[in-house]
Amino acid sequence: MIRFGPAGIPLSCKGRTLKDGIEDVHNLSLNALEIQMVRAGVYGRYPNEDEIGIRVRDLEEGFVVEIDRDGEIISDPDTVIEEEDGLVCMQSGITDNFGELYRIGDIAKRLDVSISLHTPYYMDLGSDNELTGSCIDSIRRAATILNALDGDIVVTSLGLYTGRLSEEEIDANILNNVNDIMDWWNGNGIRPKLGVEVTGHQSVYGSLDQILDLCDSVDGVVPVINFPHYHSRTNGSLMESEDFLELLRQVEPYCKDRIYTAYAGVEYADGNEKRLTPIKKGDLKFEPLAEALCDLKPEATIISASPLLEHDAMYMRIINERVVSKRVAKAIKEKRKAEMAAAAEE
Repeated sequence: MIRFGPAGIPLSCKGRTLKDGIEDVHNLSLNALEIQMVRAGVYGRYPNEDEIGIRVRDLEEGFVVEIDRDGEIISDPDTVIEEEDGLVCMQSGITDNFGELYRIGDIAKRLDVSISLHTPYYMDLGSDNELTGSCIDSIRRAATILNALDGDIVVTSLGLYTGRLSEEEIDANILNNVNDIMDWWNGNGIRPKLGVEVTGHQSVYGSLDQILDLCDSVDGVVPVINFPHYHSRTNGSLMESEDFLELLRQVEPYCKDRIYTAYAGVEYADGNEKRLTPIKKGDLKFEPLAEALCDLKPEATIISASPLLEHDAMYMRIINERVVSKRVAKAIKEKRKAEMAAAAEE
């Protein structure tokens, strides 16, 4: 099954809440939604008297995502709040409070809309400075949120080559930090996968080879194929269905359940992405990918990162259905032709 959906709440959605977005995706005959974790800033506060003795997931005031207990960060939403705890709150929560995530996750399951979450787009796990710590915190909080939603995958990039450190040092820091993240991930029983995205600039960690090497080195990490990023980084290599098929075959062994991807049109130059565009613009065409998907028949999710969001998600779904229908019609025609030839020989 191929799932299609937008990167964010649909532009046409009258309500701007996550619940509204999921219901709108369903009403548009789409079945995936990637939450955009744009604002990941946090602030701290102490619990009031009414909040002491209850669980984080039962708090109604503010989006509390963690507890700071004597310098130890506790991410388990079933933790009971104590008087001296510090509550870590997200400034712009995905929902009004943490407990609402469970209810919205149930709605998504009932409507058959798979939920994923993209961390903030600027990430730096290679410098090993204060910013790196904040980026790791963002990934950790994204995992906690998506776990409550019972979602599928946290998508992230990992960092850029700044020139302050050598590429080898940055690569080593990224590897160590991802290992630490996955130790935390497994220790906290996080069910969604951690997906590392192919990036669209030469100065950013995230070539396909780098990501597959990382997946080989760290258990639990899976590749995320952002087709416009890959197309830009490889100077327009995705032209024919065979090009897409070769790429999908490389990542399929790492994606046991489902291949996760993003798609849009793109403008690029010199191996670097300039901007994303609607799918009908540029030289990156969706039809060859649809042909490749028909050949490979994987379980896959395709997120529209196009400026047209849900419009292009629906466009991709329609094109994919047309390609499948043509394949089925051709197979039926060939079967009938063979049956007629066999009957004539008798």
